[in-house]
Amino acid sequence: MSALTVTGLCKAFGGLHVTTDVNLNVEPGERRLIIGPNGAGKTTLFNLITGELTPDSGSVQLFGRELTTVPSRRRAHLGMARTYQIITLFARDTIVRNVTLALLGLSKVRWNPLIVIDRQTELIDRAHAALKLVGLAQIAERPLSQTSYGERRRVEIAMALAQQPKVLLLDEPYAGLSIDERRDVQETIRAIPRDVTIVMIEHNMDVALDFAERITLLHFGKIIVEGTRAEVVADPRTREVYLGH
Repeated sequence: MSALTVTGLCKAFGGLHVTTDVNLNVEPGERRLIIGPNGAGKTTLFNLITGELTPDSGSVQLFGRELTTVPSRRRAHLGMARTYQIITLFARDTIVRNVTLALLGLSKVRWNPLIVIDRQTELIDRAHAALKLVGLAQIAERPLSQTSYGERRRVEIAMALAQQPKVLLLDEPYAGLSIDERRDVQETIRAIPRDVTIVMIEHNMDVALDFAERITLLHFGKIIVEGTRAEVVADPRTREVYLGH
């Protein structure tokens, strides 16, 4: 059974077709890279998969379960987590509190208006465990405002991993990073256990090639090339999209 199956996914805004008959089949434990130039429809595809956008047609399945009509908030409970191209975190709070708040959204206690977050030891322990996975355990109590951009990227990944996802969607996790920060995030992603299936969007193909086992090239909302790293790099359509010839 596939971890993530996307079938015939279509989305248009008025006369602009941003996703056209997209089909994806991602196996459990796979590392899938989705590439394409700006405007290819990569983030829109993620938004359709996570339910933040409703497709005009097509379906999304998570380990065989149909998700197309499942609200976005419920998909996290079923094992889907994601990061975003633009980081949105609570700068005045500590790193561990940011991760704890992400876990609170999946906990039953979120409905309790009298909850004191600092007393939720189980959630806090899980947050610390997630930060250890991304190499930030030693600065867990540091205010987010005192961290580097690369560290914030890793905090966001920790927030997603803390939810114990089966499928993790990473939206351009290397965007805006320095060379050193990029290396740290690459090591973080490589260390994610194989029981988590990863689908990653990246604009710069060279940055993420080492990550991918299979690559999907998206252009103007359509899949035009898909295959192994060697197959996609060698395909003339890839060179045409990225080099213009």
